Amino acid sequence: MTLIKVIIPVFNEADSIGKVIQDIPNTVSEIIVVNNGSTDATVEVATKAGVTVLSEERRGYGYACLKGIEYLSKNQQPPDIVVFLDGDYSDYPEQLNVIVAPIIEEDIDLVIGARVKELREDGSMTGPQIFGNWLATRLMRLFFGSRFTDLGPFRAIKYQKLIALSMEDKTYGWTVEMQLKALKRKYTYKEVAVKYRNRIGVSKVSGTVKGAIFAGVKILSWIFKYSIKK
Repeated sequence: MTLIKVIIPVFNEADSIGKVIQDIPNTVSEIIVVNNGSTDATVEVATKAGVTVLSEERRGYGYACLKGIEYLSKNQQPPDIVVFLDGDYSDYPEQLNVIVAPIIEEDIDLVIGARVKELREDGSMTGPQIFGNWLATRLMRLFFGSRFTDLGPFRAIKYQKLIALSMEDKTYGWTVEMQLKALKRKYTYKEVAVKYRNRIGVSKVSGTVKGAIFAGVKILSWIFKYSIKK
């Protein structure tokens, strides 16, 4: 049996995290919610749902993901597959089995949930998000010959392959770092079209001008760093 564990970074997602947890298929052996300094009832809601709740006070998406990985590394029985998804209910957690299927059935190393236009709810991605994804994936195609079309947060990766990547970004560059390092290591990868809806609450990244600019700078920095790295 394939052991699947889910890492969900959260910051003030009290209104959504319960829905996310509820919709995750029972094929998952453990759900790990990493609280990233929430000031609302996020922790209480997640704890009541019966999942593993960790705390990472250093603010940043990458910090929260790294905390989840650290926890997994200390488990006596590490998972075969790690799934990442957001806690704002913009992803459709019930599609998790579709995300992991290429890993289980085709031995793919990394699967990205691609938020394709025809499956996106109107307004679920902002103009800057859409342009940023287009620019980043176009540059990755130019520099690395990649086939990625999205930097979507809903993704699955073999645990041992994830550990080998030695992930380091602490904030908004986490997703692109994973994809760039996977390309460098010649991992097999695949995109799966997924549905995407308007999140519950306000985005911490695309919902602010500062967040959108900072995220864009981090993503482009990773791409250019790896384009000149031997």
